Amino acid sequence: MQNQKLRIGRIPYANLFPIFYMLERECDCSEYEFIEGVPSALNRMLREGELDVSPSSSIEYLRYRNEYEILENHSISSSGAVGSIILLSKKKVEELNESTIFMSSQSETSVALLEIILKKFYGIKCSLKSAAISHEPSAMSYELAEAYLLIGDDALRTVKSYELKVKSEDDNFQLSTFNSQLIYIYDLGELWHKHTGLPFTFALWIHKKGCCKEKAELLRKFKDDLNKAKKLATENFKIIAPESPLKGILTEDELLSYWKQISYDFGDEHKKGLELFRKYSEESGLL
Repeated sequence: MQNQKLRIGRIPYANLFPIFYMLERECDCSEYEFIEGVPSALNRMLREGELDVSPSSSIEYLRYRNEYEILENHSISSSGAVGSIILLSKKKVEELNESTIFMSSQSETSVALLEIILKKFYGIKCSLKSAAISHEPSAMSYELAEAYLLIGDDALRTVKSYELKVKSEDDNFQLSTFNSQLIYIYDLGELWHKHTGLPFTFALWIHKKGCCKEKAELLRKFKDDLNKAKKLATENFKIIAPESPLKGILTEDELLSYWKQISYDFGDEHKKGLELFRKYSEESGLL
């Protein structure tokens, strides 16, 4: 028997916490089933019909855009630094040619964005290797890589866990790390904006075309609820901050600052940025 509830993907990162907080607090979710997973897992589940609708990596949408429909006016984007997609490097980014970069397997968009930044903006090629990296130094084979890519809450914890020492000439931070080596930290949203002048869309709310025919009314209700949740969330970050799972790791002011630099909308400039990402991804053989 088909599940009559609307199956909704839930990314357990701080970036979407305000939206889901308001969804569950202010909307009737009795006909929704929230299924938690990292972005790459939710991408697969949506593609294979195990989810009805989900916040999903923008690269997932671009790779299968003929199969998906976007829930209009919703995204996770930034016009500049996003705060939770970071590259930590022993060298300046322009000196990383032929280096090994460890990367999280949780986000396909961030990996594609990093490839584009290295190739298109700096003209360099690196070896990208998937690894089980986190904010804990002991969990990383750090000595094997010149740099590593962290996303989501791991990225936020990492930046918080190191004491910021010196600001470098190109406005990227230098950090003293656990092994006393100098590290550069780069925000991928900031690098994209610096070179394109456009926002970068990391995720979109999407569903497969025709997948919700028997749940069309539920999907319409969810769209209304999502609109309501976004409006309430962006108006009430101060109320939401004390409820965040990252409270105690980030201060309430740091959470507010993080959420305010994220755009949850999807307007004309976001669409231009996404189209440029599509173009670069196609040219780089990523689609």
